[in-house]
Amino acid sequence: MAAHRKPRQHPLTGPAARTAATLALAGAATATAFEGTGHAEPRLTPAQVKAKVDSLYHDAEVATEAYNGTKEKADDAQKSVAALQDEAARKTGRLNSARNALGSIATAQYRTGGVAPALQLMLSSDPQRYLDDAAFQERAGDRTANAVAGVRKQLAELKRLHTAADGRLAELRGHQAELKRQKETVTAKIDSAQALLARLTAEQRAAYDSQDGARDGAGAPARADRSSGPGAPAAPAGLLPAPSGRAAAAVAYAYTALGKPYVWGATGPSAFDCSGLTQAAWGAAGVALPRTTYTQINSGSRVSRSALAPGDLVFFYSGISHVGLYIGGGQMIHAPHPGAPVRIAPIDQMPFAGATRPA
Repeated sequence: MAAHRKPRQHPLTGPAARTAATLALAGAATATAFEGTGHAEPRLTPAQVKAKVDSLYHDAEVATEAYNGTKEKADDAQKSVAALQDEAARKTGRLNSARNALGSIATAQYRTGGVAPALQLMLSSDPQRYLDDAAFQERAGDRTANAVAGVRKQLAELKRLHTAADGRLAELRGHQAELKRQKETVTAKIDSAQALLARLTAEQRAAYDSQDGARDGAGAPARADRSSGPGAPAAPAGLLPAPSGRAAAAVAYAYTALGKPYVWGATGPSAFDCSGLTQAAWGAAGVALPRTTYTQINSGSRVSRSALAPGDLVFFYSGISHVGLYIGGGQMIHAPHPGAPVRIAPIDQMPFAGATRPA
């Protein structure tokens, strides 16, 4: 009977095997398709790369201005801590001198304090002299009390200084932690932008650089000599005159910075970021500007776009994250972004946010 039974098929042979193989291939194709979709980097056109790079550089500049503001606070806290520590050291020296003086008084009193005053009077060969000496000692006791009160006051003042120094030190450490975070943000944005640019071919990169330079108006108007100092060149002829000697000096300094590299956090003289350039330019004119774009916009008087004059500070974007120095003719000198040196550019290339006239 067993010989006439239909042979059993292996579960993975015959039609079942063909069906399983078909499903497996379909599944593999689907998995491959999804894998390619999930992990393959999308191809970007040069225009898309440029848009992404510009966005990353703008984000980096926003983070740079935040870093600059935090660094200014950290520097102030560092100076305050040092001043408080110096003052505490001086007061500690004076306190130690006062303590030594009290120690000498206490030692003298201990040596003579074993005999009662009445007995000292009885044993004295010159009672009147003793009474005179007692009056002197009473007055000396008043001086001792004053000295003790002085020491107590110095101790309280020293405690106050140490508490203030500890508070400023904690504040400084907080700023330092924030600086580290902001620095990481800046460098990550710049690294991402540079990685995108690295994906371009040599021809595409040349086209990008050409567009970037054209957008910034490189070469128009002509650059001045880059020498610095009292003989630094002023703006080219034909532009509006500066409204003041200080404004003219700021513009002249900006011309000497043309071609110098953009370095985030730099204030010159060999490299600049955007607010570092304007701060240095007006600093050369004798005007102290704050460090960041969002504080510089509140320096001086506001001016409308139609009333701009050479030396005015022009600001861009809603977060006031970029600044340039107006030179007339719709042009400014600014430090654009990493890889782009200080140069002349039209002010209409970015969203205009406002302008101020420092002096």
